[in-house]
Amino acid sequence: MRIGFRLLYNELAWTYDLVSWVVSLGAWREWQLASLSFVKGTTVLEIAHGPGHMLLAMKRAGFEVTGLDLSAYMSQQARHHLQKANLSLPLLRGAAQALPLADNTFDTVLTTFPTDFVLESATLTAVFRVLKPNGRFVVMPSGYLTGNNFIHRSIEWLYAITGQRQTAVTHWEPISQRFTAAGFSVSIHNITLENSIALVIVAQK
Repeated sequence: MRIGFRLLYNELAWTYDLVSWVVSLGAWREWQLASLSFVKGTTVLEIAHGPGHMLLAMKRAGFEVTGLDLSAYMSQQARHHLQKANLSLPLLRGAAQALPLADNTFDTVLTTFPTDFVLESATLTAVFRVLKPNGRFVVMPSGYLTGNNFIHRSIEWLYAITGQRQTAVTHWEPISQRFTAAGFSVSIHNITLENSIALVIVAQK
């Protein structure tokens, strides 16, 4: 599983959009965009930006956006999508656990579909540091399908039996204690969409 993730975010980064579409039946972009309403202020950092779709969405919405990703392959994908849209913004390579950015810089830090790095104390400490006072860390970890057709039910059943579906608020409440330990106050939101529900965690500095 970890090898698959490593390849998806690196050598096979060009397949990321297709894989995301298949495993969510196309709902993954809706899940990402559900987090946009929680982005506040003017300056935004997206960590682990991947192919750059949220960078584009936030730039078009008028935010001053900076992107950071550890993967050179994902940085290349994001740069390509920005160039196609005739947009530009700062793209940095680096780890979320050691953000190469000044203290009190951003109103919002965003990450969507992050891996386990997001819960590491080093990540939470780094994010807290670069946020302005009263800034917020918005995390969109996952979503799940609620449609009643056979395909929707089958995909959710597969996620359930493999232990990969962890979207319930009750699952994330104990994990939210890690954010609290880093100095954040936390709220957890289930966003109801047409055939799915997206989970959004908001950690306020």
